[in-house]
Amino acid sequence: LRLSFSSSFKTVRCCYSILLCVVGEEMVTIRTAVVEDILQMQHCNLLCLPENYQTKYYLYHLLAWPQLSHVAEDDCGKIVGYVMAKMDEDESSLVGHVTSLAVKRSHRRLGLARKLMDQAAQAMVDNYSADLCSLHVRRSNRAALNLYQKNLGFETFEIETKYYADGEDALAMKRKLIPNNEDENSTAK
Repeated sequence: LRLSFSSSFKTVRCCYSILLCVVGEEMVTIRTAVVEDILQMQHCNLLCLPENYQTKYYLYHLLAWPQLSHVAEDDCGKIVGYVMAKMDEDESSLVGHVTSLAVKRSHRRLGLARKLMDQAAQAMVDNYSADLCSLHVRRSNRAALNLYQKNLGFETFEIETKYYADGEDALAMKRKLIPNNEDENSTAK
C-alpha cells in the first residue's frame, strides 16, 4: 500500500482500483463500478445533472469498458458520486472520454470529483495506454469548468453549438495523460 496525504483528507491507495478516503468523520470508498451499481449511479445522475441516461447506456459503458467507470461509496454503501468513461473508437490516437461525472451535494467540495477523475484517467492509461482524455461540459457550469481547467489541466479545443438537448453549447475539452513510468503522480497535475 502507498500512503499519500493531501490538505483535506488522507488517502490510501490499494490494488484492485479501490481508493479509501477519510472525509471528516466519514469513510468514502472509490472503486471500479459494477453492473449492480447502475441504479444508484442513475439516481445520483438524476439528483445532480440535467442530462439523464437510460439504464442500457450505463450497462453499455460497464460492459464495453469495465475498468474505466468508478463510484464513490459512503460508509453505508450508498453511492455519493460516480464517473462514467469510455474509449473513443474513431480516434487515430488513444483517447479516453469522460461521459459523465456527478457528486451528490452532500459530498461536494471534498475532492471526490477530482479523485474520481484521477481514477478514471489512470485506468485509461493502465488498461488502454490512452494518450489523451476528453470530455464535454456545459458552458454555464462554472464549478465543473473550474475543476477541469484549474485543477485537472483540461483545455478547451472546440465549442459545440447546441450540443445539449436544451440547446446549450458545450465546451469540448481535453488533456494529455502521462503514463506511470514517466511521472509517479501520473495523471493529475
